[in-house]
Amino acid sequence: MSATLRQLESLLAHELGRVIVVPMRRYERSSSRSSHAVTCWWQGVPGLGKTLLAKALARALGGEFKRIQGTSDLMPSDIIGIHVFDESRRDFVFRPGPLFADVVLVDEINRAGPKTQSALLEAMEERQVSVERSVFALPNDFLVLATQNPLEFEGTYPLPESQLDRFMLRIDVTYPSRAAETEVLARYGGSLSAVPGTLNDIEVLDRSLLESARVEAERIHVADSLLAYVLDIAAASRGHPRLSLGLSTRGALALIKAARITAGLRGGDFVTPDDVKEAATWVMAHRLVLTPEAASGRLDRC
Repeated sequence: MSATLRQLESLLAHELGRVIVVPMRRYERSSSRSSHAVTCWWQGVPGLGKTLLAKALARALGGEFKRIQGTSDLMPSDIIGIHVFDESRRDFVFRPGPLFADVVLVDEINRAGPKTQSALLEAMEERQVSVERSVFALPNDFLVLATQNPLEFEGTYPLPESQLDRFMLRIDVTYPSRAAETEVLARYGGSLSAVPGTLNDIEVLDRSLLESARVEAERIHVADSLLAYVLDIAAASRGHPRLSLGLSTRGALALIKAARITAGLRGGDFVTPDDVKEAATWVMAHRLVLTPEAASGRLDRC
């Protein structure tokens, strides 16, 4: 049984609950999946606590945390770093930017220009950055959390498919239930503080627990027939008449990894087709591109 993974989920939900109100269990599991992913994209309208949730998750995971606010004038050197002249050494030295933190939050990533978005590609895929003929490695537990408002398009730069494919998961943050929203108002409505709660209340999870959970997830069995099932899904998406872009090989690999975590969170020792189906929404939604006819609703039902 995947006891360590379930223990991690329970502790993570408890620590996040100190600051935020988690309306549904699926958001607890989304945070658990995010802790195992290298890149995670959270999407939702403003005011639902995406940034606070990302900060709380980063606090619980430990390590150095940096936040990057996406703006139209943000340059690649602002996030990667630059070489500056050191008078004492009489030489140029590299000053790393916020991208070298263990957990990086890119807030409103679609407000950053294409040049800056492209600077994230190498970091997200290869965990390294290249600056002036030099290559610098990023931390071993490097994690990128990005947020985006899906409704505002003025002054934004839509992420290209090549960058979307590098996000292992996309998690849609929707409006909370009435009961959860009532709890938010009751808990924080009496305070005039600009920031509800404090992140200092969150305890950092034991590093050994995170490592054990990763090892446990890797040990979950994936049968050859399950691999064939995922490949059939990928092939079907590539040939679907309503899709101009199907699931890539990177996407199929991400689906297997997410299904492994899903199986572990339910306490299973092996991955089932139901685990793949549950993980598919998180992994595939941002990778599939509709044809113009399907997007406009002019294509008859297939």
